[in-house]
Amino acid sequence: MLMAVAALLVVLPAGAQYPGQVTKSGQDAPTVRAVGVLEWTGEEGHPKASRLVPVTVFDGQDLQDGGIYLARPAPLALSNEVEYELKQDGKTVGLFDINSAGQEQGSWVGFGVWKPLPKSKPAATKTAQSGSKDVWGDDTQSDRPTLHRKAHSGDAKDAGAGDRGDSSGSAGQAADPDRPTLHKKTSSDSNSDASTASTSSSSAPDPDRPTLSKKSAKKVEDVGYVESLPDSTASDRPRLMRGKPAEQGGAVLPTLMGLPPDMHQSVAVSDAKNRPEHLWSYSWSNPDDEAKMKAEMEDIARKALGLTPIPPPAPPASKRTTTPASRKTRLASAPPPAPLVDEQFRVFELAYGSGATMVLTAHTDGQGTQQKFVTLVAQPDLYGKVVVLLKSVTDAAHLDDAPRMRLVDAVDAMADNRGELLFELRGATQRQFALYRVLRGQVNKLFVSGPGAIASPVNE
Repeated sequence: MLMAVAALLVVLPAGAQYPGQVTKSGQDAPTVRAVGVLEWTGEEGHPKASRLVPVTVFDGQDLQDGGIYLARPAPLALSNEVEYELKQDGKTVGLFDINSAGQEQGSWVGFGVWKPLPKSKPAATKTAQSGSKDVWGDDTQSDRPTLHRKAHSGDAKDAGAGDRGDSSGSAGQAADPDRPTLHKKTSSDSNSDASTASTSSSSAPDPDRPTLSKKSAKKVEDVGYVESLPDSTASDRPRLMRGKPAEQGGAVLPTLMGLPPDMHQSVAVSDAKNRPEHLWSYSWSNPDDEAKMKAEMEDIARKALGLTPIPPPAPPASKRTTTPASRKTRLASAPPPAPLVDEQFRVFELAYGSGATMVLTAHTDGQGTQQKFVTLVAQPDLYGKVVVLLKSVTDAAHLDDAPRMRLVDAVDAMADNRGELLFELRGATQRQFALYRVLRGQVNKLFVSGPGAIASPVNE
């Protein structure tokens, strides 16, 4: 007994040193990357109504569900003023700033403003008077790093005032546009006189300086917040891309409800780091190959949908002829290929040098079991033939068991320079989003959003 008690006393201090959960400080917070889907109606760039559906958040190690990750109460991906880059085939086409968040049918969505990409600023011009010399060199656009900003709109004006009317010459020296300074004048300073310019050293911080902080509360107008997020700026909370205070945009657009038939979708990405663009479009070495691959995939889709035309019956042997005119008549009497409704054919290069990955989606007309949907993911083989990697076929009467796979776009969800295929899995009463990775001739499901997967295994 004494030996057992002694052994227990030795073990307890060692076990007491384990805290049970290792927490990271604010400086060690992971750099996260969020992926969502912007849905809107109306014109691109000027939608009538819009919403952003969070899909994933990559925390540096794993893909997390963007709809619930760090929800306090709204998830991190929908924090106020997080800015998303809208992408098409990997190219950035616009920005979307989150202004508020709410729940629709039990899922979090964000509302905000679609903004155009900022225009590039024109090159700075030298505004010093003719004949004057730059005390630091005559090249005002050199690559030498400086601690000041040259060529302000009001600097030359103030400098001229000092040269004209100051008998002591001190005012002219204070307004020298090329003199190093550690502050930037405010916009009001450019219209003030020389005496006002001398007191501008205590002006407000540079508004153009990059920052990840939130906008001030006084700039938010006509924004109906669903839930306040007082702790969204906690030091240990990861942050996504933030918009600039000067580019807040207009008020929140009307809420998009349901799934209207004219709804459009676009991939949205928010990252705390600036990363170079990676375009996903594939360029064929021979343009004729694309048409050939598309026609072959259309035939596979028609067969999967049961649309393969039935050849006409052969004429009796006694009436068969072998003249060229008779052969032309038989070819003309063959029925045309059955149409594919809402056909979408996309070709991606999901990694540098990986070759073509083709996606075709389409459906038939009809109701219930008569309306069928097909999704194909394929690659060409060494002989130029289509190899189907994934095939999903369902009908309108069984969407909750086998949802329809609607392609959104390709996206780099984990910032590893490799694209994944983002699909919407749309059922009869619910939907989810899923990421698929194409690698070494196989298609693997990486992630499915939502509490439970509604998707059954694909057919192939």
